[in-house]
Amino acid sequence: MKIVSMEQELKSNAYPGRGIVIGKTPDGTKAAAAYFIMGRSENSRNRVFVEDGDGIRTQAFDPAKLTDPSLIIYAPVRVLGNKTIVTNGDQTDTIYQGMDRQLTFEQSLRSREFEPDGPNYTPRISGILHIENGNYNFAMSILKSNNGNPDSCCRFTYAYEKPLCGEGRFIHTYMHDGDPLPSFEGEPKRVEIPGSIDAFTELLWNSLNEDNKVSLFVRYIDIATGTWETRIVNKNQ
Repeated sequence: MKIVSMEQELKSNAYPGRGIVIGKTPDGTKAAAAYFIMGRSENSRNRVFVEDGDGIRTQAFDPAKLTDPSLIIYAPVRVLGNKTIVTNGDQTDTIYQGMDRQLTFEQSLRSREFEPDGPNYTPRISGILHIENGNYNFAMSILKSNNGNPDSCCRFTYAYEKPLCGEGRFIHTYMHDGDPLPSFEGEPKRVEIPGSIDAFTELLWNSLNEDNKVSLFVRYIDIATGTWETRIVNKNQ
């Protein structure tokens, strides 16, 4: 698979929806994770990321304008021991609770499907980073309708052992803007990961569509120590 430019991927797509990037820095010392949300409706755009313990949650920027919290208010990032969970919905909690009961990442998601927001049936995308004894691996998942038909759920899990330095994988909910919105297709895209968390944050935020972008989370985790740095950018200030 050819490596693609994150900048070009985002600048050429006005509405990839929500996206997860996971990888490793060029020097091999840090695991990298990023999650962004976008919105077309007032309800979707009325959000910010806020820190919540070791992770983050979404919150209404203006509570008076919040109309339906069901699919937009959730914890995208939670930490369970040496595992960092990143998702685009409340399946973060499902994975956390399942893995806390010794289920695998994939098994934990068996109880979930795509979002019930027909006719889009937005895919549930999830990622998990596992760091232990100086070793690092990650996995990604997408649960989506069968070509827009909600009678069938297609489940794909991609596991990456010994990730290569300076690269990662990018998965997002929609191929592009549309009505209904077409679900992501294919395996997660191979992308470059910069060495600097600030450079990566700036690249992602500046490449997202100005009208549709809402919030961005980026975290770099030291593989040797498990300590991390986090950046959060919200369009609503």
